[in-house]
Amino acid sequence: MSTHVLRAWERRYGLLKPGRSEAAYRLYSAEDERRVRAMLVLRQSGIPAAQAARRVRESERLLARRTAEAAPDPARLEASHDHVRRLIAAVEAFDEDSVGATLDAALAELTLEEWIPAVVLPLLRDLGDRWAAGTTSVAHEHFASQLVRARLAPHTAGWAAGTGPLAVLACPPGERHDLALLAFGVLLGRQGWRVRFFGADTPLPGLTAVCRAVEPDLVVLAATRPTPLTTQARAIRRLATRWRVAVAGPGATPDAAAAVGALPLPAELVLATRTAMSLLTESPDAS
Repeated sequence: MSTHVLRAWERRYGLLKPGRSEAAYRLYSAEDERRVRAMLVLRQSGIPAAQAARRVRESERLLARRTAEAAPDPARLEASHDHVRRLIAAVEAFDEDSVGATLDAALAELTLEEWIPAVVLPLLRDLGDRWAAGTTSVAHEHFASQLVRARLAPHTAGWAAGTGPLAVLACPPGERHDLALLAFGVLLGRQGWRVRFFGADTPLPGLTAVCRAVEPDLVVLAATRPTPLTTQARAIRRLATRWRVAVAGPGATPDAAAAVGALPLPAELVLATRTAMSLLTESPDAS
């Protein structure tokens, strides 16, 4: 970007808000950089500068509003326990109509930011615990997962349309559980992020090629066990030397994160989405 254009965007549209050094040089923030990148995407699409600047500012206002609305309501979350109990019983009976109706009833009562952590994740955890105890089968987990996935899918439609930061989401080789990562992507998308989702068992050479092509602001690798992360430690470390990399899921223990040179995201997904934004101020090799 030329100095002339940056100053024009600052003066005409109020898009940039740089500070000043002691020598009066402009000091641009990470937020300024994100606005410039968003402007470039829109301008390359043929959108006039004034209109592009309005869209960038509107996107930021929307992001701020959605973040403020994302805090779960404790009273409604308490009622969600009944939904989870009904879901477990319906899944055990392979009763698709009851599972779908209960998921939809809970979603009608809760925001998506409440529904995912209060209904979807407890359901998946309970089924995982029951499978480990030998009281349910993998078939039960797959049955429930595909019904949840069908309800998350409509919320992925606008992932490419935003002007916010770009996240690449994937599970490393050997990790086949990607539903929680999909839910995380949905929550990011509702906060204005652009998302590229690659799901389960993603080869890291291919993921690196994707990152070279799209230059993401953040790469998130999710795993239910540390092993899929630690066995790819060298490749993930290489990835983290060029892009910001975070790890997520039960497998993203502090030891595993340290081994791969990445930062762990909180287990609670709404908090994880807020943490993801804060990571953008870190240098890619800060870990």
